[in-house]
Amino acid sequence: MKLTRRRFLAASTFSAAAAPPYSTASLKITPTLPLRIAILRLAPLPGGLAYNRRLVETAVTRAAGLGAKWIITPELCLCGYDFVDQIGTQWITPQPDPWMSEFCQLAARLHLTVFLSSPEQDHQTGKLYNSVFVIAEGGAIIGKHRKINSLRVGAESWSSPGEQAVTIPVRPLRHVGILICADAYSPGIARSLKAQGAQLLLSSAAWAPGRHGPNGEWEKCTRDTGLPLLVCNRTGPDRTLDFTEAESVVVKDGRRLLSFRSEHSAIFTIDWDLKTQNLATQQYQRTEL
Repeated sequence: MKLTRRRFLAASTFSAAAAPPYSTASLKITPTLPLRIAILRLAPLPGGLAYNRRLVETAVTRAAGLGAKWIITPELCLCGYDFVDQIGTQWITPQPDPWMSEFCQLAARLHLTVFLSSPEQDHQTGKLYNSVFVIAEGGAIIGKHRKINSLRVGAESWSSPGEQAVTIPVRPLRHVGILICADAYSPGIARSLKAQGAQLLLSSAAWAPGRHGPNGEWEKCTRDTGLPLLVCNRTGPDRTLDFTEAESVVVKDGRRLLSFRSEHSAIFTIDWDLKTQNLATQQYQRTEL
């Protein structure tokens, strides 16, 4: 029987944590208006680790030069989406691995907060996960999210599904909720992040248009929770899917405020008003890589 993405995800479950594991009691938040955020629409090569790592490093450095303070990367930007037949999974280790450790130092030098998508291996169970790591501006990894709605067939079959959705205190906000691509299918994930006090939702994605492409899930997330959602989707062809026409979006109150497309790797920078949790301006900057 053919297992479609929608049928699988409709049946997926997760456990929501009652509270984030990172203490926010001592955080003194002083919002700076506006916050410049870079959405990296990258075209990683399937299995091209060296190329993809250089691409991420270059994009992050360029984004810092554009004044960005937060950087969002697309799903599986370090390895491509359908990478297993090319390089297998033996290279996936507990994080931070040597490259991520060096990348954390880069983020510290540039005074950036980076939401970095990377596979990881759990050091206790040996299971592999499709994760987003939050690297604070000082270079420390302050939290992560493991994709919950991970397909168990096809290109994602290497990845175990995550079990919890928790908010992470990311300056200058107290609570940020993270989704990965099809996590937006399950309303309970975004709602649990809202219940934990999330002020903003961010999503790393590799979600191609077509039969199983996004069809109102991002808009529904914002209607269900009242929270804005920033989606960083990838671009370019992969082995089995073409993401060239995929969209990165800014969504609020069920409506797309901005939508970005690019045939090749590019940086889109927006200015975010932390007080209103909305765009400070409808204008944005596009920078080709």
